[in-house]
Amino acid sequence: MKKLPLHIKIVIGLLAGVVWAFLSSALGWNEFTIKWIDPFGTIFIRLLKFIAVPLVLFSIINGVSGLSDVSKLGRLGGKTLVAYMATTLLAVGVGLLFVNVIQPGGYMEEEQRIKNRLAYEIWLQDNEMGPSQDGQSFLSDPAYTKYLSEAQKGQQLSQEEKQALDEKLSSAQKQKEASPLQFVVDMVPENIILSISNNRLMLQVIFFAIFFGITIVLVPKEKSAPVIAFIQGINAIFLKMVDLVMKAAPFFVFALLAGVVAKMADSPGEVFELFLGLGSYSLTLVGGLFFVVFVLYPLILKVFVPKLTYKELFKNISPAQFLAFSTSSSAATLPVTMECVEDNMGVSKTITSFVLPIGATVNMDGTSLHQAVAVIFMAQLHMVDLTIAQQIVIVLTASLASIGAAAIPSAGLIMMIIVLQSVGLNPAWVAIIFPVDRILDMCRTVVNVTGDVTVSTLIAKSEGELGKYN
Repeated sequence: MKKLPLHIKIVIGLLAGVVWAFLSSALGWNEFTIKWIDPFGTIFIRLLKFIAVPLVLFSIINGVSGLSDVSKLGRLGGKTLVAYMATTLLAVGVGLLFVNVIQPGGYMEEEQRIKNRLAYEIWLQDNEMGPSQDGQSFLSDPAYTKYLSEAQKGQQLSQEEKQALDEKLSSAQKQKEASPLQFVVDMVPENIILSISNNRLMLQVIFFAIFFGITIVLVPKEKSAPVIAFIQGINAIFLKMVDLVMKAAPFFVFALLAGVVAKMADSPGEVFELFLGLGSYSLTLVGGLFFVVFVLYPLILKVFVPKLTYKELFKNISPAQFLAFSTSSSAATLPVTMECVEDNMGVSKTITSFVLPIGATVNMDGTSLHQAVAVIFMAQLHMVDLTIAQQIVIVLTASLASIGAAAIPSAGLIMMIIVLQSVGLNPAWVAIIFPVDRILDMCRTVVNVTGDVTVSTLIAKSEGELGKYN
């Protein structure tokens, strides 16, 4: 077992969690699972949550402050960062379009989704977050009222419990009207210490980190050197923390998956129904990723680089794409990506040596698209209708959080927790998508690398350094 790669061990843990979920529901062990196994999953979530904020903070500061070439190359640096952010926003937009049109979370039976929603409302109360914005309308749903008279998690709700829950839901307040630009205002922190202490204010932390990193670049090196050294040291420590936590990930994901399923399904049929819903989610996500790689990126390149044909594009970059799929790592693929871009696409070494390393750090189109699709899918499973404003928050959080996600293993998991919290959803829901996450991670990495190639080609074209395709 020790010789197996970590991702194989995690897959084994996931399969064990699935098997245990069926056994637990069939043999009536759900109560044991919730009391004695699920707490380890909670510990896993807490470990990732307390690491997430400082990790993002110091990763972004470290990355931005290291871009000294931005001040030297000026125009090139500005083009690169804008292009990467633009492709990420486009990718997330594609994900939102697919998940809102297809509605993969709606393929589960309504009764099960109602049970999921009730569990979500209870989670909100347990965490002193108050009822959801549409809690009152949910309370009036006949199907909800019917479920309240049935068993919850294998136990009958008492009249007192029903009354207490009804009172909390009935106290839901209407959302106050706010400016359409309120989300922009909310990005700027009033008190950075307060922002760091609250995972739901991650946009403010990211704003501060980018601003802080840019300021470091503008300060004379002799004054900023001690700060940069400190940032690099702290960043390395938190990266090591992630590494240590992930060593125990196989057991943790088993406990987390087993516990989440035990709370959501009381019989093997319900467990099967839960996993059946993952099929529609996977197809939706793969469809979005496929569209970005084979339609969106080629279309962008065709507009700006007319001489580059569709066939030539994929012939030139396919080695990097296949390696990205097999390693699930943009960083590990970087040497091959640079070789493909330089030798096959004709991009100058000056461009590739600057643009591609930045891309491996800040450009996570596939990861950001995945987070948007997964978060809305999990909300649909729980009958939570996210508003346009909340979906804008998802877009911004997924896009900006991807800046700090690139250099760390299992970064998508940590960033997923951040995105869930940004719109007030339960971070433990990440366990729902664990069973299919490995293969989807391989697909996401292909999108990440293809996005890096696309941007580097566009930058080279704008600078007149694209060889035969100029």
